[in-house]
Amino acid sequence: MRKKNKSSLILTVAAIAAIINGGAAAYWVLIQEKYSGENLPVGAALIPQDALMALSVSTDERQWQQLREFGTSQSQAGFEQSLAKLRDRFLTANGYNYQQHIQPWLGKQVTLAFLSPPKKTSQGKLTKQITPATESENAESEAPEPEKQSVVMVLPIDNPLQAKQILEQPQSPFNKNQSTEREYQGVKIKETKVNEDESYSTAVIDGKILVISTDSRGIDRVIDTYKGGASLANTPGYNEALQKIADNRAFARLYVNIPAAAVAAKTAQQQLSPQGLEQIQQQQGLASNIILESQGIRFKNISWLKPNSQRRYQITNNAGEMPQLLPANTLMMVSGGNLKQFWQEYVQGVESNPMTPFKPTELRSAVKNFTGLDLDQDLVSWMGGEFSVSLIPAKQANQANEQFPSIGPGVVFMVKTSDRQTAEKNLAQLNSIMSDKYKFKAEKSRLGNQPVVNLVSPILGVKMSQGWLDGNVAFITLGAPITEEIVPRPKNNLTQNELFRSTVPSELTPNNGHFFIDIERMGVDTTANLLSFLLRLSPDITTQNNLRNQLSSMQAIGVTAAVSDERSSRFDIFVKLKKVREGGILPAPNVPAK
Repeated sequence: MRKKNKSSLILTVAAIAAIINGGAAAYWVLIQEKYSGENLPVGAALIPQDALMALSVSTDERQWQQLREFGTSQSQAGFEQSLAKLRDRFLTANGYNYQQHIQPWLGKQVTLAFLSPPKKTSQGKLTKQITPATESENAESEAPEPEKQSVVMVLPIDNPLQAKQILEQPQSPFNKNQSTEREYQGVKIKETKVNEDESYSTAVIDGKILVISTDSRGIDRVIDTYKGGASLANTPGYNEALQKIADNRAFARLYVNIPAAAVAAKTAQQQLSPQGLEQIQQQQGLASNIILESQGIRFKNISWLKPNSQRRYQITNNAGEMPQLLPANTLMMVSGGNLKQFWQEYVQGVESNPMTPFKPTELRSAVKNFTGLDLDQDLVSWMGGEFSVSLIPAKQANQANEQFPSIGPGVVFMVKTSDRQTAEKNLAQLNSIMSDKYKFKAEKSRLGNQPVVNLVSPILGVKMSQGWLDGNVAFITLGAPITEEIVPRPKNNLTQNELFRSTVPSELTPNNGHFFIDIERMGVDTTANLLSFLLRLSPDITTQNNLRNQLSSMQAIGVTAAVSDERSSRFDIFVKLKKVREGGILPAPNVPAK
């Protein structure tokens, strides 16, 4: 028999989940001025300001069809199966059809918000809201309530009459016979308990917005916000940040409350230190606009600081030269405008980011133990200019002539020095240490008009090269023989690579650096290993397989970063995706037997 005891919330959740699930984040546009101002997502005036994250998603079928054109046959099949399972579980099993019962009244976008978890005081009482201003003060005396997180959905009702007719049909789980009703601050709320662990609350605000929550506290907090509480819409800097990344093509938008999310994550394995909490409380939020384009997905991102924060960003968008010094066949490159400044900010920010791949103390110890040099005084001190780290494949002809077999692409580090005299002294000292301590054989040569020092280990078969390029740019290579690829300056450089030009965002000019990776040429496995190391991802098989499946549908990734002003920074991302056919078709519904 068809089940009739499911909440209409579940059906709506299913509709939204079916839209969201499958791998794409999605976002918001304008609706009614009372619930969202210009550039704000629908429901921004209803979502509590301390929400951890807000996600707004378009319901435009054409954009979802465009999304389903990306990927491989395998990724598309998995996407379609996930959508079909959700549809059958939540809609078909309850006699509902998205196009027939949900789409006729649903607005152009919906918003999904994850609220900050309730906290228990030392007396065991629950507090209703946790504001970022009090999080650090209460971090030690309060513990998160060990209950599931409240999730709230805001669905605009474009056709109130149709919504009323559909939701009040006899088979609707919103029917009074299957739910209880209460009132909170003058707003009627319907609640349904599906089982011991699952219950839902729903309310209609002014007949124009349907709000759904996974628990009664969540719906109450939305009503408190509606009645005048602090909302996402009046978060400091939020509207201004969205204006800086505004794009009328936006398919999706995302907001992350950085301080609240960090505090909520304290129960995770990697916790923030008190110093890290203090640093992260100076940050306000992260917003992203997601745009579907013909060749992939573009992410326009901005992060900003609180108005009263002590921190300021240094506006030094000095990057731009490094891609011109690298050959067109470069596999991967990351660059920045000032290595000395980058290192200082990295050291300051490591306490507030437990996911950083390298700890400064570990790096300092490694450099000291291996070379005897002081990382900060002997190396970073003269690296006050633009820098890059890249992977470059060696020519096959060169590899065939090498005494030792190639160990994969070569690594090249470049940095423009702010003190060449000190740089030359310390690099010469490094060469001596490699020769004396590790028995590397040093050979001096010239490429073009540039002197180069080659160091080869007769035991390990590892080769290093060190020298200078025009403009006081020092370079060190390691691994495969790639020095001839960069000295003299390549005629066909990376900026002339069509994949690089079409992948790395160019809107942010001037900028503070780039990231580029050619996944197809690098290989999915190598890329997955590199990203797992840099992002400190879990080594378990499921996580790694999921990462590889995602990477298999990508051709390349490009990132450009820039400092907008002393309180905000931008970083745009473009993921170039494969396209194998004209979108997928969901399997036929699995209609339950009557």
